[in-house]
Amino acid sequence: MQEWGWRGFKIVQSIIERLPRAWAYALAVFAARFAWWFSPLARPRLEYNLKVVCPEASPAEIRRLSWLNFRNHAKAYADLMMLPRTRVVEMRPLMHVEGWEHLEQARAIGKGVMVVSCHMGSYEVTAAIWSATLAPVTFFAEELEPRSLFESYRDTRARLYISVLPLDLAGLRKVTQALRVNELVITAVDRDITGTGRVMPFFGRPAPIPTGPTTLALRMGTPLLPVCVYRLPDDSYKVEGTPLIIAERTGDDDADELRVTQQLLRQIEEFIRRHPEQWHVPHRIWEGSP
Repeated sequence: MQEWGWRGFKIVQSIIERLPRAWAYALAVFAARFAWWFSPLARPRLEYNLKVVCPEASPAEIRRLSWLNFRNHAKAYADLMMLPRTRVVEMRPLMHVEGWEHLEQARAIGKGVMVVSCHMGSYEVTAAIWSATLAPVTFFAEELEPRSLFESYRDTRARLYISVLPLDLAGLRKVTQALRVNELVITAVDRDITGTGRVMPFFGRPAPIPTGPTTLALRMGTPLLPVCVYRLPDDSYKVEGTPLIIAERTGDDDADELRVTQQLLRQIEEFIRRHPEQWHVPHRIWEGSP
């Protein structure tokens, strides 16, 4: 995004954040229709990924899923744009939680919680609600371009007690500090953003997968909590926690890293299979993608 695009983004945000939620969503869906029709690369890559995830789906079904995907992601962007003027505590009734006992179990261990998910749903809103009602939240996040966009998102999250850390060594040190004081750290393992991932099967095909969460869990004894976040038909949010994955060391660090990461991936695959219309990853994951 060039600087002129950033200015345009801010103009759109200044409009959306002042609209009623239903109107903001309507405007976002309108914009999503144009993006779906005219995106030169995002839609082809997304549909390629959806074919891998749903190998038995017909071309018409893949087309339907990709449109729903763009639509849901546009609403997630609207959620993010509305956050600066949102009273997060008042949104708590919109978040429906299943598996909360797994989070409580993880926090009781006292070594922080590594919440591991995928690029799905309005995780910004759910993280904001968590930070306002439970404990401070830390995000590992890709640095967006231009820099002003990343800084704006970071400042918005900071006002909601959400720390946003870059995927580098400095960010890793701060994540370690957050876990030591029993905070929540949220990350995703379905896309290798830094290019340092380890190749392993993902939906039956080799793909580079980040292993940072597993490495931290093995080193610090932090429990891994797979979580799925998705939008319900009434535009409320569902958060599903699953049983903890405890990264136990056997003395073979390489084998332990592979074993625990693959255990995580199997759960992430299940999340995505159940909600492919909300897994928005219009990026190259597998060889052969556009």
